[in-house]
Amino acid sequence: MKYLVIIGFFFTAYAFAGDTIKNSNLDKKDQKSPISHESWPHEEPEWGIAIGERSASIPFTATDNKHVNDFITKYYYEGEYVFLRGDRGGVHFYKQPRYNFSGIAQMRFLDIPERMQNEFNGSKIDAGLQLEYFFMPKFPIQYEYLSDLKGHNYGKINLRYAIDYQDFDFKLYSTVRLKSANFNNLYYGLDGFPKSKNPDGTWNWNEINDNKIGSDYDISVGMGSRYHVWRNLYLLAEAKVTRLGRKTYRSSSIDTPFQSEYYLGFGFFKDKKRKDELTLPHNQYIRWAYGWGTTSNLNDVLTGHSQRDPYNNQMTSFFYGFPLTENIFGSGIELFLTPGFVWHFKSENQPQLEEYVLAMKAYYTIKWPLRWRLGLAEGLSYTTDITGLERTEIIDEKGYAKASKLLNYLDFSLDVNLGDITTVKKLDNLWLGYSIHHRSAIFEDSSLFGRIKGGSNYNSAYLQWHF
Repeated sequence: MKYLVIIGFFFTAYAFAGDTIKNSNLDKKDQKSPISHESWPHEEPEWGIAIGERSASIPFTATDNKHVNDFITKYYYEGEYVFLRGDRGGVHFYKQPRYNFSGIAQMRFLDIPERMQNEFNGSKIDAGLQLEYFFMPKFPIQYEYLSDLKGHNYGKINLRYAIDYQDFDFKLYSTVRLKSANFNNLYYGLDGFPKSKNPDGTWNWNEINDNKIGSDYDISVGMGSRYHVWRNLYLLAEAKVTRLGRKTYRSSSIDTPFQSEYYLGFGFFKDKKRKDELTLPHNQYIRWAYGWGTTSNLNDVLTGHSQRDPYNNQMTSFFYGFPLTENIFGSGIELFLTPGFVWHFKSENQPQLEEYVLAMKAYYTIKWPLRWRLGLAEGLSYTTDITGLERTEIIDEKGYAKASKLLNYLDFSLDVNLGDITTVKKLDNLWLGYSIHHRSAIFEDSSLFGRIKGGSNYNSAYLQWHF
């Protein structure tokens, strides 16, 4: 499965490049001079980023707390080959006007009490395949086969319908999920989970659940809405109810046949009332960086009080970016979608490992006395092993049972145009910068990140070339 993740990441990066090339293709016969603002424009793609809180009921019997909350960031993009749709995304392998065949990944939450979520984190990003057929442009039926990284699998049939009405966008959907025995036993029978704790507060592994429910189904219906407030600002709300199958809700581990969940948040999206165009003549970039780990927290790093990592952990990264918009709120802030690959070198307290990032990054350019930019990225980061910095802080120092390979990603950057510094015209597209590569779990507010507090920081220098 590790190698499938690696192959999927590079295929996605290739598809991102294909999206950009297709959207910006010019007639070579008519192109007699370098690309200019006048010859480039094409319409913005559909894009968005949303922040909110998910609240869900807990259907299990062995708990007094019947609700759990999660902080969630959602990402949106619709390209020719790549799509991001809130809690899911994928790459189209085969696309026709009425048929799509895609590789997909999606968030899935296991709603157990917060105190259990670090040691028994069942919230995952599952991966699989999707076949989509459109009855009409905004009315698809989707057939999906998905699995977690350990092969617990299930199938889904989704029926979706989208409505666009003035300042509102609505989506209605229903889902039938067919769960395999190994998936249902683990995530709903809690098969293999300890039944209770010892007097000292540790889990009693001498008494574990042996709850073999077997395969079953569940049915969900829901609605989501998005309200356009002003320019790129929107409000979001979603609600869903799930009815568990008979074998599942009659199990000793389940307290109720119904489960509900809600999501409230806000986000920044393409302005539905404006036909903004991308006029950037150099609309893609590649960035190479080299970084050194620090044991300081993010606040200390941002204020210049960074402490050296005694194990001297180092990394190098490569990012590719292409534009989503160049004028958020009319302020001149540019936004790029940027996948990245990070190589962490072996050290005394960690093996060599890889990191995969998918993020959206905003840049604001200041043109006095020369061009320099402030940058901020938000995204997801997955490592193939736990880094030494995170193991030390999260497990050794803070005492959590587990760290998480999947964490939230932030990147703060400051760079300057080398063409302006050197007055060499050929360097106008090259930027030299400093960035902070940050991974964290959002202060125990997310089960997807293991309900932990902490992470890692790297100070890095980079070169970024726009083309």
